[in-house]
Amino acid sequence: MARPLHALPKAHLHLHFTGSMRHSTLIELAREQRLHLPDALEEDWPPRLRATDERGWFRFQRLYDIARSVLTRPEHVYRLLRETAEDEVAAGSRWLEIQVDPSGYAQRFGGLTATLELVLDAVEQAAKHAGIGIAVIVAANRTRHPLDANTLARLATQYAGKGVVGFGLSNDERRGQARDFERAFRIAKRGGLLAVPHGGELMGPRSVAQCVDDLGADRVGHGVRAAEDDWLMRRLADRQICCEVCPTSNVGLGVAENAELVPVRRLFDAGVPIALGADDPLLFGTRLLRQYELARDVYGFDDREVAELARQSVRSSAAPESVRKELLKGIDDWLASPE
Repeated sequence: MARPLHALPKAHLHLHFTGSMRHSTLIELAREQRLHLPDALEEDWPPRLRATDERGWFRFQRLYDIARSVLTRPEHVYRLLRETAEDEVAAGSRWLEIQVDPSGYAQRFGGLTATLELVLDAVEQAAKHAGIGIAVIVAANRTRHPLDANTLARLATQYAGKGVVGFGLSNDERRGQARDFERAFRIAKRGGLLAVPHGGELMGPRSVAQCVDDLGADRVGHGVRAAEDDWLMRRLADRQICCEVCPTSNVGLGVAENAELVPVRRLFDAGVPIALGADDPLLFGTRLLRQYELARDVYGFDDREVAELARQSVRSSAAPESVRKELLKGIDDWLASPE
């Protein structure tokens, strides 16, 4: 009998704030506020998505914005993070880095600073409630002006060491060159934050290389298209730059036709560090545990390799050294346990 994957300690490094919401919570909050949800978020959930063209990405973003609209009061933020923390613990996650763009909520929660402080307080309470370490990544929107990213980077650095550990760049990578955001990432790195931009999802290896060269990426969100370039994979492996690979999301958005075609094994065998992630469970229908099940059942990882995936997620995280040591020991104990 195989070792239980939910008992394997792991870190979750690619999860978006709105996208972490439980589907049941979305339905409940929408009904309480008499907000209409499209069929794709209710009867036909999870939605059928394909974002490899402009129309598909627009539909994905529209559904995301509708989901965001149900979070209208501070207590909704506290609930979302409390439930997310519970779901993480159930999957064996012991350290979570959750990504949020405060500008998406600033108008309803009193501005950028007030929004970030609300999220950080909710994170602290959720972590204590569930018994998990949680940190925040502030993410800029690639489709907005780089000056907005500079503002967010400065805000993020003010909370470095106070719950914020990284600075990201999300949304459609086809609409904004990485180099356009170089100043924002310079601000963030100078302030002691990890650089964790998205890249290599909807665009090819060059997008990953730009994240590394122009933004000084410590990790790359997704990064799966790096598998199309052997030289780039060697570079990522040599520098131990982690790719936050989200198999279910890649299939859901049409990056890969099916789970078998997500190049998890190719990246792993090339020595590229991998941190499996769920991306947006609210829209893709699965959480972190499913990604580890795919590693075992689809990509053919044995327990030693699955344990190494978990180690790579921990090593690539911003968790304090004491937490890292505890998690790595827990992974060794899991592997030493009888099957």
